[in-house]
Amino acid sequence: MKLFYLDLETTGTNPGRHGVHQISGEIWIDGAQEERFDWHVRPNPKAQIEEEALKVAGVTRDQILAYPPMEEVRQELVGMLGRYVDRYDRKDKFMQVGYNNAAFDNDFFRGFFLQNGDQWYGSWFWSNVIDVMVLASVALAERRARMANFKLATVAKELGIEVTEAQLHGADYDIYLTRRIWEEIESQGLLARNCPN
Repeated sequence: MKLFYLDLETTGTNPGRHGVHQISGEIWIDGAQEERFDWHVRPNPKAQIEEEALKVAGVTRDQILAYPPMEEVRQELVGMLGRYVDRYDRKDKFMQVGYNNAAFDNDFFRGFFLQNGDQWYGSWFWSNVIDVMVLASVALAERRARMANFKLATVAKELGIEVTEAQLHGADYDIYLTRRIWEEIESQGLLARNCPN
């Protein structure tokens, strides 16, 4: 199986108004890590930039506007994807994996392709995604009521994963935590134990 772990940092929460300023992830094929990537991206010039979003990511407007242009990063991204997937083979695609990616990152990532005039997202990725937040919701259903929230760091700690607070909201670190959460859910057998019969 070809897994594409993805986490984005964005200039806000609306994919129609805001842009991407960091793309990070890992490529895993048949259980082995093949590649890690971490690109800083100058957002789409038409994107609104919310100061609150920049504070969460620990960056400034000047920093993100000095990043490489999105067209350049997209070219690198597609070059990397082409090393692992034959875009012309309808059965050869990545399964995207993330934390809350079904509701957030996936729309921004598709938008990133479209904003670069690239309509071929579906040549690289299956349309459905693996959302580790959804898996954790099932795995931790019995504990959910006593948890303060269901943010990435909270879930990781609940599963016994050590969290370095200073690194949170860096897309590359969030990917690491996402993968570790999925591994812990599997190793503890939580999905099988908590799925309704």
